[in-house]
Amino acid sequence: MRIVYMGTPEFAVAPLKALVEAGENIVAVITMPDKPSGRGHHVQYSAVKEYALSVGLPVLQPEKLKDEAFVEELRSYQADLQIVVAFRMLPEVVWAMPRLGTFNLHASLLPQYRGAAPINWAVINGDKQTGVTTFMLKHEIDTGNIILQERIPIGDDENVGSVHDRLMALGTDLVLRTVNLIKQSDEAGTPLPTTPQAEIAVEDLRPAPKIFKETCEIDTTKTVAEVHNFVRGLSPYPAAWCNLTIGGTTYENVKVFATEKGHGAITLPCADGEISLTELQLPGKKRMAAKALLNGLR
Repeated sequence: MRIVYMGTPEFAVAPLKALVEAGENIVAVITMPDKPSGRGHHVQYSAVKEYALSVGLPVLQPEKLKDEAFVEELRSYQADLQIVVAFRMLPEVVWAMPRLGTFNLHASLLPQYRGAAPINWAVINGDKQTGVTTFMLKHEIDTGNIILQERIPIGDDENVGSVHDRLMALGTDLVLRTVNLIKQSDEAGTPLPTTPQAEIAVEDLRPAPKIFKETCEIDTTKTVAEVHNFVRGLSPYPAAWCNLTIGGTTYENVKVFATEKGHGAITLPCADGEISLTELQLPGKKRMAAKALLNGLR
């Protein structure tokens, strides 16, 4: 079975690596165009491109997915199946191309948290569990029929970085299982068993929109629990932030990576009490514990 794989960040590397090591026939990899990064504006490859090149896979990096030259080049690979993991929204001319269709790995328990940042929002909202889902692509984003789904618990103090890593491992296994299921259905000549999302009852359907810097500002009109969840839902990346006045000096855009309920070395008032900021980073400085940060200030 000829497979085209699409993905960009680290989250998408593990499933691709597992497919390659399992002997699957990956005929091409699609990823985002290279972008200049850092002060020197050096060109930086995506994590998926770096891995693909390391194992000799052809890499395509279209600026526009509807570009005729790209569509024709993609068609030349004659893929039976396309797999999408943390990529971008595909036009129908792309996702409908393979005879077996295109499936996506999404880091939530669909239909919950459709959108660009499902892991962050699950933690920010204080959810006790999340998971990964594979589903077939169709017109509306993240709404296709579900193939497989697995769930994990979220710890009360766990941050999004930890949840991300556990979901990456779980998602890798789910992608392999999904490919095997599609193979079996194809060889047997039977329809792939899927579940329409409309058949899954969800009382409080929440979106997972893209997160911007403005989204990450700490709101002290919220409760201690809400601020704690907000900080861990953005830690370590992109990180919650606030402006702090310490010893008469105001520091803007201070990143906050961890908090504890109650009074501490650096404390913020919330709607129902105080929250201690335990790990912070001043602009241009290193991330450090609150006490160490204070010791370093005059």
